[in-house]
Amino acid sequence: MDNQSLSHTKWKCQYHVVFIPKYRRKVMYGKVKQDVREIIKTLCEYKKVKITAGAVCVDHVHLCIELPPKYSISSFMGYLKGKSALMVFDRHPEFKTRGDKEFWARGYYVETIGNIDEATVKKYIQNQIDESKKGND
Repeated sequence: MDNQSLSHTKWKCQYHVVFIPKYRRKVMYGKVKQDVREIIKTLCEYKKVKITAGAVCVDHVHLCIELPPKYSISSFMGYLKGKSALMVFDRHPEFKTRGDKEFWARGYYVETIGNIDEATVKKYIQNQIDESKKGND
């Protein structure tokens, strides 16, 4: 397990994050799913946040991320959900015309990865992907 570094800091801050679309709508499939995946990846790259595992399921998103300690998890999630919603609305204006001003539901689930190992979280996320595929077939 590599530690990353900033100018005067060695760090390894890992989080497992889960968040859902408003009303837990089953909207993330096909082109929307690809766009959400691409948007999240791009926004994480802007902030130098490493995604070690991730899954965009039909009605929720799982991320295993390494977040630099200069960001709080709450400020990063506000940025990620806010900017990604705007980008989804730009690419898919049909969501904006439904009367919903928000794409993501309020809040999210987060846990630090420390008491369990990274492999366990990655296995859990992979199982979520497999279950999501079963539901779409």
